[in-house]
Order: sequence, then C-alpha cells, then structure tokens
Amino acid sequence: MANSLYTKAKQHLIDGTIDLDTNDIRAILVDGADYTPNLATHETLANIPAAARVAVSGALQSKTVTDGAFDAADIVIAAVSGDQFEYIALYQHTGAESALLIYLIDTATGLPCTPNGSDITLSWDNGTNKIFKLT
Repeated sequence: MANSLYTKAKQHLIDGTIDLDTNDIRAILVDGADYTPNLATHETLANIPAAARVAVSGALQSKTVTDGAFDAADIVIAAVSGDQFEYIALYQHTGAESALLIYLIDTATGLPCTPNGSDITLSWDNGTNKIFKLT
C-alpha cells in the first residue's frame, strides 16, 4: 500500500463535510499489529481499534491548501511510549468516535517507529505534494 486518502474522505472533501483549512485536523500514530487499514470502507475513528492508537497529536497548525496540496506546520507529539507504529492517520477531530478519517501514511522516513518515551516530530514533506496532494 502507499500513502492514500480514505475513499469516503474524498467524498467528504468534495461535499465540504471536511474543510482542511478550518477543521481541527489531527494525526494519530497507529500500530499495524492491531489495525488493518481498509481504505475503501473505513470512514471514522471508530474503525481504528483503541488498542491500535499509540498517540494523538494536537491540532495541526498553519494549515494551507494551495494548488490542491494540503500542508501544515511540522508537529511534535510529546513523550510517546507504547507499541511500535507503522501508520500515521490524519482525521477530522471532533472528540467523538465518529470523527472522519482523511489520509493514511504508511510510507515515510522513520516508519515503522518504536517509541521510547521521547518526543516524536512529524515533519511534513516540503516538496510540491506537501502532506498530500489531490491529483
């Protein structure tokens, strides 16, 4: 698999249910031993079992959408411990299990990662694709 949008996220981006500029977008570090992604059918945070959730970031800051590319400032997740994670999922945070999944990253420098209690910095691509680009 390669980094990809969840299928339902495409619909939600087009119909405006997800607004990357204004919504609270967060990253969740996900253990592949406890979660098998299904991009076609998984739509909400409830699809990622609690046991698979290693850590969650705060809200992404300085978000932009330019020429179809979504970007944000790099983010630090403090004092991460727990299981190895193979995925980073972006989602529209609402505080509920019905929060919408957006994008799954499984191919990036540093993945998989085994936390050791230190901070983890998510450094987004500075190229033309940024975090992701609609093509």
